[in-house]
Amino acid sequence: MEITLSTPEQIALLHQTLQAYRHACNFVSKQVFEKNERSKAMLHLLTYRELRSTFSLRSQMAQSVIITVLARYKSLAGNRHSWTEVRFKKPEYDLVWNRDYSLTKQTFSVNTLNGRIKVPFEKKGMEAYFDGTWRFGTAKLIHKRGKFFLHIPMTKDVDDVSEPFLHEVVGVDLGIHFVVTSYDSQGKCLFFSGRPIKDKRSKYKHMRKRLQQVGTASARRRLKRIGERENRWMTDVNHRVSKALVHQYGANTLFVVEDLTGVRGATECVRVKDRYVTVSWAFYQLRKMIEYKSIKYGAKVIVVDPRYTSQSCPKCGHTKKANRNKKKHLFCCKACSYRSNDDRIGAMNLQRKGIEYLAEVVA
Repeated sequence: MEITLSTPEQIALLHQTLQAYRHACNFVSKQVFEKNERSKAMLHLLTYRELRSTFSLRSQMAQSVIITVLARYKSLAGNRHSWTEVRFKKPEYDLVWNRDYSLTKQTFSVNTLNGRIKVPFEKKGMEAYFDGTWRFGTAKLIHKRGKFFLHIPMTKDVDDVSEPFLHEVVGVDLGIHFVVTSYDSQGKCLFFSGRPIKDKRSKYKHMRKRLQQVGTASARRRLKRIGERENRWMTDVNHRVSKALVHQYGANTLFVVEDLTGVRGATECVRVKDRYVTVSWAFYQLRKMIEYKSIKYGAKVIVVDPRYTSQSCPKCGHTKKANRNKKKHLFCCKACSYRSNDDRIGAMNLQRKGIEYLAEVVA
C-alpha cells in the first residue's frame, strides 16, 4: 500500500523516525550479539532507557525495536546460520496495529518521534481487504525508490474443508520444464510451461556474471538491484500460477503436492551448469502460495513424499529408474510399455496418492 505525504514536514518527520528506528535496532542488536542476551525482559532492562533518551523513541516504538531485533536473531538461528551480529541497513519501521498505526477510510495514522500524523493512502486493488472480515497485523513501513510503502499482513478466519466434502482430487507436479503439471479425477491434464521463466532467469544469470567480473562499487549496487528485481518477478510468477491453478478447480478440491524441501541437498546429482536453475527455483514459495490460496477458496492441500512419482507406472505399478528419460521428458514403462510425458506421470501418481489418502481418512 502506497502512502501519500502532503507536506515536506511530514516527509522529513517520517524519514527521521525511520532512521531513528534503524539506529535503535542496531544498538539493541549490538547488545544481543555482545552479551548473547535473547531474553525480552533482560533486553528491556538493558536498553529501554537509552532507547527513550538517546534515540528519542516513544514507549511503544522502543518495545517494537526489541521485538524486531529478537525476531531477526530467531530467524538467524532457525536458518542455522553462524552466530553473527545482525545489521539493519534499510530504513524500516515495524508498526503494531492500533498502537503504532491505524487505518480509517482514506486516512493512515502513524506514530512518529513527535507524535501521530495522519496522511492519505492509496488502496486501489485492495478494497476487498477492507470489508471488515480481515484482521490487520504488525505492519512494516519502508521507504523505497523515493516513496513510502506500508506492508500489512492480514488474516481472516475461514472454515476448514472436511475430507468427505472433497469431490475432486488433483495431483500437482512441480518442475522446471513445466512449472506445474496437474492431473484431475476426469483424467484431464494441465501444463504451465516453464520455458519462458527459465529463459528469463538465464538472462538474469548472465547479467550477474558480467557485473561480478566488473567488480566495481556501481556494479555491486546494480547486482543488488537486479537480484531484488528478479525476486519480485519470480514471486509475481508464482502468484499468477498458483492463482490460476486454484481457480481452475475451485472449492472442495484436494490438491496433492510433492514435498521438495530436500531439493538443495540433491545438487551433487545435477550438472554444475544446471545447479543454479535447480537449486534457486522457488518451489517452496509456490507450494505455500497454493496452500494458502486453497484455504481461502475452500480447497485443501496435502504434501506427500515425491520419491518415485516420476518412475512408477500409473497403469501397472512397475517402478524403475530406467522408465524415465529426463532429457526427452519421456516416460516409458519397461513392463507394460505405457508411454507419456514424465511430468504428467508424476501428477498422475500424486493424484493416486490423494485418492488413497481420502480412502483412509473417510473410511
